Amino acid sequence: MTAIAESGFDTSAFEALLNDRTAEPKWLSQRRRDSWKAFEQTAWPNGKEEEWMRTDIRLFKLDKFSSAPAAQPGSAAALLSHGVELGGRIESTNGRTDLSELDADLAEQGVIFGGLSQVAIEHSDAVEKAFARGVVSPTYDRFAMLNDACWTGGVFLQVPKGVHIEKPLHAISRLGGEGAADLSKTVVVLGDGAEATLLMETLSEDAIAAGLHNGTIEIVLGRGAKLRFVSLQNWNNRTWHFAHQKACVGREAQLQWTIGALGARLAKVNQQVALVGPDAEAQVNGVMFTQGKQHLCYNTHQHHEAAYCRSDLLYKAALQDQSRTVWRGMIKVDEAGQRTDAYQRNDNLMLSKDARADSIPGLEIEADDVRCTHGSTSGRVDDHQIFYAMARGFTRQEAVRMIVTGFFQQVFDRITIDSVREALGEAIGARVQDLPNQ
Repeated sequence: MTAIAESGFDTSAFEALLNDRTAEPKWLSQRRRDSWKAFEQTAWPNGKEEEWMRTDIRLFKLDKFSSAPAAQPGSAAALLSHGVELGGRIESTNGRTDLSELDADLAEQGVIFGGLSQVAIEHSDAVEKAFARGVVSPTYDRFAMLNDACWTGGVFLQVPKGVHIEKPLHAISRLGGEGAADLSKTVVVLGDGAEATLLMETLSEDAIAAGLHNGTIEIVLGRGAKLRFVSLQNWNNRTWHFAHQKACVGREAQLQWTIGALGARLAKVNQQVALVGPDAEAQVNGVMFTQGKQHLCYNTHQHHEAAYCRSDLLYKAALQDQSRTVWRGMIKVDEAGQRTDAYQRNDNLMLSKDARADSIPGLEIEADDVRCTHGSTSGRVDDHQIFYAMARGFTRQEAVRMIVTGFFQQVFDRITIDSVREALGEAIGARVQDLPNQ
């Protein structure tokens, strides 16, 4: 791949970005300037802050990366869309949209689905309204400020009231070239009674180029809306991955959110689900597989703001080599969240004596009529299971692969999209190494 431009993220690069985007509405340009000013006045997070105590970013150097566009569109093959008939698709490389398609019948029904940069120009009012909600705070930390000031691409999906999208929509983001950066925003808004399935994934063009992804995901579901949302993070092991993600689930709405975390040198992700209307429901599924010296940190937050809501979170991680995962989960129930039913669980399968998994579940309950439970387990592969499988003709690696697949099966059973189950299973199976004899 060709090298990326040497200019990093400084004032001159920011001004060049603005000069390159003169077609953007004035409100957006001003918002970018406000966020850049806040970025310049703020320090990077450090280990003294509670959510960063277990994630060290001292080796992260922003000036090593640039948001300069790629020389050509990426070509790394998508996993989630294989064999799936799609209603629309978006492809981007280094934060720039290469392709955007949407079925004509969906466009006629008022569905907006496209690269965020172009949608912000063509549907300025819709994007401004979505940004004004502040689902992800643009001033949460320095990463959020940088994203809000310098984003170049992303996905915008808006489904009008009562519209049901039967075919899945798909978006893929690729990184290519040494020092490439992808600063993207994903915005999903479903009107009352609307339904959709959105499959998103990230891929690196090669295994050795260092990269940066700094993104946000904002989801808003109206009354009775239903969304199946899948996010597969599959960067190479030299990519820094930072993300703020939040969904607001309205009255009687339903969200199934599945996360796959397989790549990245270091990942720090805040994933929040806010149940803001009575009788809202959210199911969150997480699959993590780490190897080498990967460090993946996921902070999950289930916020019950209204009564009679349900949330169910299940994260599972398998760790090889000297890799490390950190999961910090919190169920917060406001005083108004009576009759809450909330659950969170994190299970870890240790495939190496040098791997480490930190699990920190938590509850913060202000209501007095709730059912909230949490749990966490960590354990190693049972040698008796390996022996049993090998006695029936399987190699040791095949036996380990079967055990790992069985470990994740509880999550796979919750995923209702066949292509997602198959893609995650195959991607994990390809990464499983033979275990040393204990």
